[in-house]
Amino acid sequence: MPDRLHVYFSGHVQGVGFRYSVKQLSLEFDVTGWVKNLPDGRVELVAEGERNELETFQAAIPDAGLRRFIRDTQSHWGEGTGEFRGFEIAR
Repeated sequence: MPDRLHVYFSGHVQGVGFRYSVKQLSLEFDVTGWVKNLPDGRVELVAEGERNELETFQAAIPDAGLRRFIRDTQSHWGEGTGEFRGFEIAR
């Protein structure tokens, strides 16, 4: 079973192309899941894959030009379900 990474990003993370950048970045990794804006101004990400691939993906997000927008990151690990077929921007 894959691992699941659940992340909440806070800061100035909406209206700056954050979700699009994360989706584009996901193409470089063997991960599935989604990223979406939350009503409280945060961005939520759920991704599944091998743990080391997820860790590398998560570390690459600030390095993709997004560091200046992120004030705080809260990450939680869990067991994956294998329910995702790709990586999408969720509504």
